[in-house]
Amino acid sequence: MRILYGVVGEGMGHAIRSRVVIEALSREHEVRVVASGRARDYLADHFDDVDAIWGLTLAYRDNEVRSWQTLVQNLHRGVRGLPANGRALVRLAERFSPDAVVSDFEGFAYAFGKVHRVPVISVDNIQMIARCRHAPEVTAGVEADFRVARQIVRAKLVAASHYLITTFFYPEVSAPRTTLVPSILRPEILAAHPERGDHLLVYQTAEGNSALPEALAAAGVPCRVYGYRRDLTAPERDGSITYHPFDETRFVEDLASARAVVAGGGFTLLSEAVYLGKPILSIPLGGQFEQVMNARYVETLGFGTVADRATPAAVADFVRSADRYAEAVAGYHQDGNTVTLAALDRLLAGIGRRVSS
Repeated sequence: MRILYGVVGEGMGHAIRSRVVIEALSREHEVRVVASGRARDYLADHFDDVDAIWGLTLAYRDNEVRSWQTLVQNLHRGVRGLPANGRALVRLAERFSPDAVVSDFEGFAYAFGKVHRVPVISVDNIQMIARCRHAPEVTAGVEADFRVARQIVRAKLVAASHYLITTFFYPEVSAPRTTLVPSILRPEILAAHPERGDHLLVYQTAEGNSALPEALAAAGVPCRVYGYRRDLTAPERDGSITYHPFDETRFVEDLASARAVVAGGGFTLLSEAVYLGKPILSIPLGGQFEQVMNARYVETLGFGTVADRATPAAVADFVRSADRYAEAVAGYHQDGNTVTLAALDRLLAGIGRRVSS
């Protein structure tokens, strides 16, 4: 079976989980990948057939998504990006004729499928916003952000054949052709041996988080910080805080051995922390409802708590409550990627039967 796989480039979580799915599909199918931004670079390191396309991006400032800057940024870049995508679509059609399209919130592959009447399967976590019913405590105070996000998500990948939504929380499904499946985890996480050490694993950028060092120093526990000092080539220690350059192997080791995790609201790291049984302090990006939603479900499940900013009080309160959160998250279990990949295989098998009939 020939499969076109599209990966959105905004946020590396899409690329990380898509790598897992593409590797699994490639064992039995011919897969061609299209991706934008950093996702393309990441996937090109793992696969041969990865085409670069243009994709939408978000503009950030002070730990918030800036809507106006995002609009201007994409209008400016889209002048060249959209025509280039049109030409790429024509070239792709000339040399590849897929039987199915799989899209991780990516519009180019989806458009290709619709133009050529090829079934499209959506595999991502963001469709959760529009295709599930959320309790009032999840949307309280951010109702406007929720309504905007829901409309945007509804407008993307309209009328796909099916929607597989990866998740570690399970609200009521409110739309047809939708299945909630466990988070897709990279093999490095599945192979990790979790234990509870003394340190906090912190993944935060410096943008909008200038008070982070002060907040961590006041926590009274060792902190291993990633993402904050992008200039580093080796670890650098400042009191109880050690800043690390990004190294995937070391990061996974520090995550698996952490006492608890301080992170944003990005789905991938939250789902990895939950799988490894780590309490979470989530500090989601303001104005990005998907991150707020993920963080609030962490809190609703008792796996951790949410803060708008990393303050000494927020971090100290989290550390004091970490044992309680650890007890709750210890009850989470999933059988690796077995359930999710099996669900995708069943959908593709159904498409294959229709193609061959």
